[in-house]
Amino acid sequence: MKNWAAWWAAALALALAVMPAGLRAADPAWDRPHAANPLLPGYFADPTIVHDGRRWTIFATADPWGGDHLAMWQSTNGRDWTWSQPAWPSKAAATSPSSGDAMVWAPSVVKGRDGRWWMYVSVGSEVWVGSAPAPGGPWADANHGRPLIPGNFRPGFHMIDAEAFIDRDGQAWLAWGSGLNWVNGHCFVVRLAADMVHFAGPVEDVTPTHYFEAPFLLRARDGYVLSYSAGNTTRDTYQVRYATGPSPRGPFTEAPNSPILQTQPGDAIISPGHHAFFRSGGRAFILYHRQALPWRAGQPETLRQVAVDGLEISPGPRLLVRGRWGPGVDHAGVAVPGWAAHRTTGLPWRALGGTDRAASDDNFATLWRPSADRRLVADLGRVRALRETWLRPEFPDRAMRVSLSTSRDGRHWRAVTGPVARNGSPIHLGRNLTARYLRLDLLDDKPMGLWEWTMLPR
Repeated sequence: MKNWAAWWAAALALALAVMPAGLRAADPAWDRPHAANPLLPGYFADPTIVHDGRRWTIFATADPWGGDHLAMWQSTNGRDWTWSQPAWPSKAAATSPSSGDAMVWAPSVVKGRDGRWWMYVSVGSEVWVGSAPAPGGPWADANHGRPLIPGNFRPGFHMIDAEAFIDRDGQAWLAWGSGLNWVNGHCFVVRLAADMVHFAGPVEDVTPTHYFEAPFLLRARDGYVLSYSAGNTTRDTYQVRYATGPSPRGPFTEAPNSPILQTQPGDAIISPGHHAFFRSGGRAFILYHRQALPWRAGQPETLRQVAVDGLEISPGPRLLVRGRWGPGVDHAGVAVPGWAAHRTTGLPWRALGGTDRAASDDNFATLWRPSADRRLVADLGRVRALRETWLRPEFPDRAMRVSLSTSRDGRHWRAVTGPVARNGSPIHLGRNLTARYLRLDLLDDKPMGLWEWTMLPR
């Protein structure tokens, strides 16, 4: 191993791989009921977040390693999120001769001075720009079917990870750039014209020390913060670093307490990075992705999840993560003003015929995987009246075929729903039910797992 962090991460992965299922309730630290992090149920990365009226919207890359479309999550309380898929951008709709074969990645969404919302997104290895009247869309290309920054704009570097920044005077800036083969990342910055589509000045290279990709500009006091990711997101070396400077053009000098987020193997926080800062109730927060758990070094798929933590911005400007991670703190999550204290959990239930509680523990880090019979039976303890049930599938963009049956005594069953094929998160399944037992049959040949199955009382 090249460093101690990598050694500990590998040791953790080995421990998780050989751990008996019956011990999961006691260890590891991330397997705890009602953990608020991960924030979203599923594998997502490169998040950005906006607030418009009463609704929060998160846009993110869909893992593994990007998809044909972006993921969009919306919530009115910051805890219960609903997935959807914007029609734009897509790999088919936003492509050019210089795009390359990579998928849709890394959105940035801001509100312009014109009142419209603007998205800067990587499709392949270049940046496209779209606009919409509201965060929820409808989104459409804003540059006549051409990339804003083509893949060959600066040969030798990846033209990805564009991040828009609106300064106090309303001036919009765009920062972007990455390297090749996980080395030699460069950060480029340009002032945007009032139309949010054209450049209003020269493109400048403002690359600070240790920069690789995922820039984020922030005004703090009388200066500017350029935060960014270093390392490799597919390994355990990814982290969030930052530098400060007098203007969006820099020059930027890395801060003495950088990095502010990095792998914490003792707490099973692996490769946190590609972040966005946001404020709520006068306080600052960081939204970012990290490796999904259980993580194993060298695993074939890159699967990441979105989490949120607090920040402290002090004079100087100097950026600090509020309260460095302690045991379990990052999994427990953080209180965000205006957000609900917890998710909607529904009625308690236990899985019949097994000890795996992953589908009922209100924790999006734990995944229930079907056994050979591809069946999950829930016991509510007594006959209850239910309004409906929610499924949180492993991959909300993939349809899952299921059927639902109910029983009062565990012997006589009544078919309620199915077979049906649905995608989404949550999937609403069964309404106005009265039962003690509910049986979910997964009908696909290779069924996906479930993050949660929620029973809502009537």
